[in-house]
Amino acid sequence: MQFELNETEQLIQKTAREFATQKLAPVAAEQERDGRFPLEALKGLAELGLLGVNVDAEFGGAEAGVLAYSLAMMEVSRACASTGVSMAVTNMVAEVIQHFGNDDQKREHLPKITSGEHVTGAFALSEPAAGSDPGAMTTTAKRDGEGWVLNGQKQWITNGAYAGVMVVWARTGGAGTKGISCFLVPGGTPGLVVGKPEDKLGIRASNTVPLTFEDCRVPASALLNDEGMGFRIAMMALDGGRIGIASQAIGIASAALAAAVAYAKDRQAFGKPIADFQAIQWMLADSQTELEAARLLTFQAASLKQAQKPFTREASMAKLFASEAANRICNRAMQVHGGYGYIREYPVERYLRDVRVTTIYEGTSEIQRLVIARELLRS
Repeated sequence: MQFELNETEQLIQKTAREFATQKLAPVAAEQERDGRFPLEALKGLAELGLLGVNVDAEFGGAEAGVLAYSLAMMEVSRACASTGVSMAVTNMVAEVIQHFGNDDQKREHLPKITSGEHVTGAFALSEPAAGSDPGAMTTTAKRDGEGWVLNGQKQWITNGAYAGVMVVWARTGGAGTKGISCFLVPGGTPGLVVGKPEDKLGIRASNTVPLTFEDCRVPASALLNDEGMGFRIAMMALDGGRIGIASQAIGIASAALAAAVAYAKDRQAFGKPIADFQAIQWMLADSQTELEAARLLTFQAASLKQAQKPFTREASMAKLFASEAANRICNRAMQVHGGYGYIREYPVERYLRDVRVTTIYEGTSEIQRLVIARELLRS
């Protein structure tokens, strides 16, 4: 399978790269150190059409396709992983609403997402005791007159304190996954309580908060698609989301490898650059090979999704391999730097901290292996 970029994809990649280089990279370290949410960056991404890369033009999206989205994610995440994950979740929320929402829901929320009026979107699925197992969800939504009343807790919600709209999963029926439904809840809705931001190892400029629903009332029109469709919506959304996180991991690893190459050429030991030593060369060679393999797996999954073909297994393969390879690449980059890699003066320590979560969110590596095996054994 060949991946010749068309004119639109090349333009999206170039636009994202220039914005990331000029606006994101210069402030990424300071922003991450201070834990400062990238509001200005997200406004800029909205102006460039990068908060709705695969959203229809009639709703303000770029309508550029899944491969273009993956390319943009790589470029943004190479400069700032925190901005990358905020962009990823916002694009995922927009695609969920476009795919499953009715006309009124699309007209209400999609233009606000793509324009930046909503600032971001949030994906409220995980709970304190229900991450990889959504069937254990305890948040409930009960009918009350013309609307619904939500009660429960959510955990690890990216963009939660800033989102203009949240896609929220809640139990409307019996036990298991069949009793789960999905709702669109605007930020600031009475009864929606945003908790204290998590103090994280990496992607510290990304907002991650717990949410509590305390008799949070939403109208009947907040129900996304049909009652009981929540699990199906979540699984389809996560398939696409895994392409985004694979792309994020590739972006971070690309930055780490570039830093390692530059340092290896510059650093002298025993009278010559350390790049002349086989031990260093092999680390760089392994990293480049894994990076290219991750990129091709991700492009394959993106191309299948774009062609509206089954891509569940390919998305999990891309996410699994890209995230684990990116962790190895960032670890090698720190090793190449030696002691300097362990201090904040050099960016590789940030890359290593940022990349670690890519094997956890949007489905852990262990869950990806289960998905891949299930799809393989089903064939």
